[in-house]
Amino acid sequence: MDKRIIVTSGPVIIEDDKVLLNKHGDDGFWKFLGGRVENFDFQDETNSLEEACRREVKEEMGFEIEIIRPLKPMMVQKPGDPNTWVILIHYLAKRLGEIHLGEDIKDAQWFDINDLPTDCAPNIKPVIEEYKKSIV
Repeated sequence: MDKRIIVTSGPVIIEDDKVLLNKHGDDGFWKFLGGRVENFDFQDETNSLEEACRREVKEEMGFEIEIIRPLKPMMVQKPGDPNTWVILIHYLAKRLGEIHLGEDIKDAQWFDINDLPTDCAPNIKPVIEEYKKSIV
């Protein structure tokens, strides 16, 4: 059976050594903001991943971002679906505006980057570890 690939894009927002995570979807994990790159994100093919990142934040949290730089890209198996892999494109980003939770967001909280919750999505800790190495 062929593997299915989903591409996602999202920001990693860290302020005062705290990272903004949210819960959405049915898996119950704390996640970075962001989501699937959609067909309409390819209107400008040179910026589609960045544009998808900005769009997802606006939909989920109601604010704009300034993208600072790419962070650790990853490929993970979709939980419960051995034939689907998710390519995760992360960007370190600065929040521009106040948080207003979108209708699909169940919860959002700031977590200390040195004390992350145990129920994080599998990409959270490796990305935060890469970020911490880059600021030393």
